[in-house]
Amino acid sequence: MSQVPAYKRILLKLSGEALMGDDSYGINRSTIEQIVGQIKEVVGLGVEVGIVIGGGNIFRGVAPAAAGMDRATADYMGMMATVMNALALKDAMTKAGLIARVQSALTMQQIAEPYVRGKAMQYLEEGKVVIFAAGTGNPFFTTDTAAALRGMEMNVDIMLKATKVDGVYTDDPKKNPDAVRYQSVTFDEAISRNLKVMDATAFALCRDQHLNIKVFSIFKNGALRRVVLGEDEGTLVHC
Repeated sequence: MSQVPAYKRILLKLSGEALMGDDSYGINRSTIEQIVGQIKEVVGLGVEVGIVIGGGNIFRGVAPAAAGMDRATADYMGMMATVMNALALKDAMTKAGLIARVQSALTMQQIAEPYVRGKAMQYLEEGKVVIFAAGTGNPFFTTDTAAALRGMEMNVDIMLKATKVDGVYTDDPKKNPDAVRYQSVTFDEAISRNLKVMDATAFALCRDQHLNIKVFSIFKNGALRRVVLGEDEGTLVHC
């Protein structure tokens, strides 16, 4: 089997929930180490990796209190949760022997660099992993939209959306055992079939800018490596 990557530069979108493992909220150490292990594999292949991370695992703990809050205030709290996840991810990467940098869309000079496109591009070219935190830095936008935006700014070859399900299915595979995984689907087909790939704003950005999306499970051992090598893993959403 060829070990030549199909992509030179990728943007990996990780949900905050992915870091919880089987816990109800927070960060599960063994889970984050498993994810970092997969990232280290592809970095070892010479692939340049940018990461956008969500904050749902931390924000979930305060979500009941946030229910009555001003939307913008709650969104800023969510952005800070993504910074906490980014720092945990960076720490795990450092322990695994990777060089990582956290760039935040919100200014937090003591703990993260401000987001600067040129600097991020330089880090990627040097083989460093860049973790983009705090979403877009604006309320009313999701981290899916931040991933689409950073992916386009970094000129990545593809966006990889890491989920708990190994692709996009005709139906919920947990509820319907006859559900079939799509190997590939066009953006227009995904819209017409009402397939939930990511939020509408992010999806439209990717479609309009011709940035393909691969949906796969980060919990399958070696899945990220197989995606990067161009093997049949997950679902490709393309123009």
